[in-house]
Amino acid sequence: MKKSIILIILFILSQQIKANRDSLYVPQYQNRLQHLSGYEEFFCDACGCAAGNGSSGFESLLNPQFIGVKYFAQHYKAKENLFTQDLTQDQYFNTIQIWGKIPVTKKLSIYGSIPFQFHEKKTLQGDINISGIGDASVMGIYEILKSKNEFHQLNGGVGVKIPLGRFDEKGITGVNPSFQLGTGSWDYQLALSYKFQKKRFALMLNTDYTIKTENKKHYRFGNQWNYAATGFYRLWRNENSIFSGKLGLQGEVYEWNRQFGEVMPGTAGSALYGKLGFEVSYKKFSLGSELMLPAYTQLAGGDIESRSRFSLFINFGL
Repeated sequence: MKKSIILIILFILSQQIKANRDSLYVPQYQNRLQHLSGYEEFFCDACGCAAGNGSSGFESLLNPQFIGVKYFAQHYKAKENLFTQDLTQDQYFNTIQIWGKIPVTKKLSIYGSIPFQFHEKKTLQGDINISGIGDASVMGIYEILKSKNEFHQLNGGVGVKIPLGRFDEKGITGVNPSFQLGTGSWDYQLALSYKFQKKRFALMLNTDYTIKTENKKHYRFGNQWNYAATGFYRLWRNENSIFSGKLGLQGEVYEWNRQFGEVMPGTAGSALYGKLGFEVSYKKFSLGSELMLPAYTQLAGGDIESRSRFSLFINFGL
């Protein structure tokens, strides 16, 4: 059993793909920390390479099964003037989403989200704003294995992104073709999440791969790999409340966008972030936040630079 777990961990790290979350059974309040949710970065389209949804994650550390509301903000700097190397254009991607993770059986849960996007970029000619509903996501999450002592747990997921967000063909001619409300395409995702948890501490290793298809305008955003390693630590608890902190790294790798099957230059890229966050719960309610700052960013051939990401959510446990 231990050898199998070690092989699984090495496989996840070697692939450098990022993932989902775990804890698929509705726990009693006293055992919440033993059911840390790990699908940290599901349905992660990032600015410069996808459609501006970013790696928002859908974590609920203390309420693994939930419905709630989340706000996710991203700040990027882009090269606006072709005659200078300076990154002068500020781009802000904002998302408010209704999300939830609902148990179907002891081992199977369904995750879903519906986002509302409002994005802004500041150009020399004036500010440009777009807003509206984004692409919805649905995923089945299954508990593949759990050790008898519950120290180790492995979960997998298969999902689909539904193209509800508007795709503007004119937008792909700008410095950032991902300044969109949606990809306009049906996209598919495979995910894997491993958790080690003992007493107050938990470690999550997550990886996922998103397959993106061509939309009706013959444009295809590049496939995406994500990977993350996050440590959680319970700092305080009493009968009704728990407070936990988390610290980790998250990476993203994007393939080339294509139009009519031809590679679009300056659309591939990668980034690595450090992240710090917390979650506090009171009875069935939980409040959480996370700040992400780039350690490395090379998006759109260097024409786009990630500056920061921030999220805040409030959930009600089921």
